[in-house]
Amino acid sequence: MPRPTVKRELSLRWLDLFQICAQKGSLQAAAKETGLTVSTVSHHLRSLEDHLGVELFNHTRRPMVLTPKGRVFLRSIDEALFMIRKAKAEASAGTLAEASLLRIGTIEDFDSDITPEIAVYLSQNMPGCHFTYQTDSSHTIIDMLRNRHLDLGIASAPHEHFRDLQDRLILSDPFVIVLPRVTQRPLSDIVKGQGDLPFLRFSSDLLIAKQIESQMRRVGLSPTSSFECSNNQTLMAMVAAGAGWTITTPLLFARAKRFQSKLAMHKFPGKSFSRTLSIIATPDCSRSVLDLVDAKLRALISKYAISDQTRNNPWLADSFKLIG
Repeated sequence: MPRPTVKRELSLRWLDLFQICAQKGSLQAAAKETGLTVSTVSHHLRSLEDHLGVELFNHTRRPMVLTPKGRVFLRSIDEALFMIRKAKAEASAGTLAEASLLRIGTIEDFDSDITPEIAVYLSQNMPGCHFTYQTDSSHTIIDMLRNRHLDLGIASAPHEHFRDLQDRLILSDPFVIVLPRVTQRPLSDIVKGQGDLPFLRFSSDLLIAKQIESQMRRVGLSPTSSFECSNNQTLMAMVAAGAGWTITTPLLFARAKRFQSKLAMHKFPGKSFSRTLSIIATPDCSRSVLDLVDAKLRALISKYAISDQTRNNPWLADSFKLIG
């Protein structure tokens, strides 16, 4: 009499690879991400489908497309995988002194004062750890975290739920108008494009530029602009030279110390809006590391940005503040 077939247990590896394939849209990209061969990735996916008794992908489509049942299954396992990875990280984290590698990405907003002090502080508290630091745009940092090329990032977070990452809100950073200190026309005329002072904008591919443009459309502002730049310091230099006006934030304004004597910061007219800065980390980043970075970052932001800017501009106190 033949023995009954014993069904294999559901494998966490199958679920990991399924999630990666769903995100990447191809076996080749998943293989590159995991260091496995394409045939191995394909075998694991087929094993998962056989175990469930359903097709999760339409295997005739390129790039790979989830079936309706595959989309439902992905939604169900995303949160579960996140919690499993977080639990594994907490269980195996050890002490800070035992940490061996930490890859950190930060936006350039912190380059002048805050990132250097964080680097010194972490090296003192995690003496056996090898650190790598990278400065980039917010969307690049978030992509690198999702692809596990970074462990922790400090970035401006889009208004979305990070189903595959953990995040801690740090700072509310409102948008403000910055003009040359000596300006003939009133603020209301300048932002409406009346006069000869042009609008100097952030490069359109940046998250901060998208937030600014979206708000300006909502309030009906469309000033003339012939200058784009990805670097806040350059924008501040141009405004200080009387070449135009711009929209930025108090945190970025705080970095432009050499130009501040020639600049005037004003509240955004009408309905205010702000960006939110967060610490964002992979599920594998331990809570002890997050707590260490969180506490130090808050202290440095308060020291180098909030204290001076709210003292000089009291109207900022209600909007330029730490969160939590």
